[in-house]
Amino acid sequence: MAAHVLAARAPIAAPCAIRRAATSRASKSSCKTQTRLGGRGVIFCASGPASAGAPTDAEVVRAPRPEYIPNKIDDPNYVRVFDTTLRDGEQSPGATLTSKEKLDIARNLAKLGVDIIEAGFPIASPDDLEAVRQIAKIVGNEPFPDGYVPVICGLSRANKKDIDASWEGVRHAMRPRIHTFIATSKIHMEDKLRKTPDEVVQIAVDAVVYARSLGCDDVEFSPEDAGRSDPEFLWRILTAVVEAGATTLNIPDTVGICLPQEFGTLIAGIKENVKGQYVISTHCQNDLGLSTANSLAGVANGARQVECTINGIGERAGNASLEEVVMAIWMRGMEKQFFGGFNAYTGVNPVYIYPSSKMVKDFSGMAVQPHKAIVGANAFAHESGIHQDGMLKNKKTYEIIAPETIGYFRGEDSVGVVMGKHSGRHALSSKLIQLGFPMEGDALNDMFTRFKLVAEQKTGGVDDDEIVALATSVAGAGEEIVSWRLDDVQVVCGTMGMPTATVKMTGPDAMTRVTSAVGSGPVDAAYKAVDELVRVKVELVEYSVTAVVEGIESLAQTRVSIRPNPPLSGGASMIKENAQTGTRGARMFTSTGADTDIVVSSTRAYVACLNRMIAYTMSAKQAADTEAAKQAEVAATAAEAEAAAAKA
Repeated sequence: MAAHVLAARAPIAAPCAIRRAATSRASKSSCKTQTRLGGRGVIFCASGPASAGAPTDAEVVRAPRPEYIPNKIDDPNYVRVFDTTLRDGEQSPGATLTSKEKLDIARNLAKLGVDIIEAGFPIASPDDLEAVRQIAKIVGNEPFPDGYVPVICGLSRANKKDIDASWEGVRHAMRPRIHTFIATSKIHMEDKLRKTPDEVVQIAVDAVVYARSLGCDDVEFSPEDAGRSDPEFLWRILTAVVEAGATTLNIPDTVGICLPQEFGTLIAGIKENVKGQYVISTHCQNDLGLSTANSLAGVANGARQVECTINGIGERAGNASLEEVVMAIWMRGMEKQFFGGFNAYTGVNPVYIYPSSKMVKDFSGMAVQPHKAIVGANAFAHESGIHQDGMLKNKKTYEIIAPETIGYFRGEDSVGVVMGKHSGRHALSSKLIQLGFPMEGDALNDMFTRFKLVAEQKTGGVDDDEIVALATSVAGAGEEIVSWRLDDVQVVCGTMGMPTATVKMTGPDAMTRVTSAVGSGPVDAAYKAVDELVRVKVELVEYSVTAVVEGIESLAQTRVSIRPNPPLSGGASMIKENAQTGTRGARMFTSTGADTDIVVSSTRAYVACLNRMIAYTMSAKQAADTEAAKQAEVAATAAEAEAAAAKA
């Protein structure tokens, strides 16, 4: 008889479950129950030990959801989750993702079960367009067994050129969406757009009509800075775009100025005064730390789509955090008094939240604060003696969510394997699966080699946190091609001479090169030696080192951010444009490295950064060449048609 991991709640709102093989009803004796507030817990049932670590994808029973219809949701309790990590999240200063990394994140978002993936701002650059197109072709055409496939969305300003680029990027998906916007607040219309309200309404209507004319039957419209817009003008422009064919009305608190009650009233007013068939959405910035609260207030007042990002990354203070919004609804959605009389639920599979958070953190280089709700390092840590005493007696005294619910399979519920220098490849592979970082093939081989080097230098075994650090900081992680590989680094330093570093590296031509350099310290000397070999001019923007765990033998994790030097010398591909403000700035690239030796850790991080920048440049150039060839082909075809028409 098959056993399941199920949340103790109404079936329609159940989050994902984990299916384990069990030979008979008697196997329930090996089940381990972890009760949580309100009975919302998880039950692990297995034919072997009760705690079997993270599930495989095949073992995850995905959350239910109603059939997707662009302009309505058949179940009034259901809340769509619109993830904009790859668009708004990447606008964070220092966050630059390569096309490969964007695809990997999009695949994880699909496993997570978000309804809509905003894959990018296609008009920004040929590389952005190609990344959106690739996600649409691959992730947007990979339905899960339950029929779910994410909507792939592209952002565009309210003009034909932007909308054309957006449609070109998303049209390959099974469910494409165009998201267009224009500002509606008095300050934006007068000082930024220099348009009258009548002109803004007409531009918005024309944009929606044009998007629909391309064959896109799923069009989202956003009145930028809605939080500071006149409500009656909002009702007017939103009514006009709904009549023009908009299917989703997204209400952004662009500058994060609204309070929850105020934002809830705004949503309720739109629902009451804008007629037609459409879905109301929220997009809340976190400038006052209220993005999650405002999003939930929107849901309570009729919004049925929430726009958010993994880890809450985004412009300035960031966006509404997906994990916070989703888990708040998961924990309290059944309590109708908080959600306008409805039993709110989403289609997100919580067991993928923690792995998704780690992936976004490592690819973007945006660190997660330790006390961050749901996914922070301290979210499930208890140091107070009173708290520890309560936890030992009954976990629900201080934990309202089981960490396993979000895919955090670590700590006291580990599989009991102590990793050290005698551990084999199979044990490491099992541990990585348990921690949510499955590896195989060359990736596992490389990880095993680095693990053994670290394990041989530590007397007390390798901590789980250190294994995670190694797994997420492999040089060039996420890249299709690693241009340069660090083979060896050696330094001589102290009070009696000039710090000198010797570096041995293998280049993209498979040739091994060695050089030495002198610096102000051992890390500076190593970086100068790397620069001499790689010969890419960059500026070091940020450098930090932290101990992964306590103790003198702890693994050191280094975080490095670089950008071209001078900042705008890298060409068009090295310039990032803000979708809302139109401001342009140099892209920054961030990577991490880990080793028991700080110099080695630092050099690994620096080489990984250089590899990311080189790979991004190559990808951007290839995308630009491909786009130029397409444009030339279109122009040639048009010229031939014109010539044929002239002869006729």
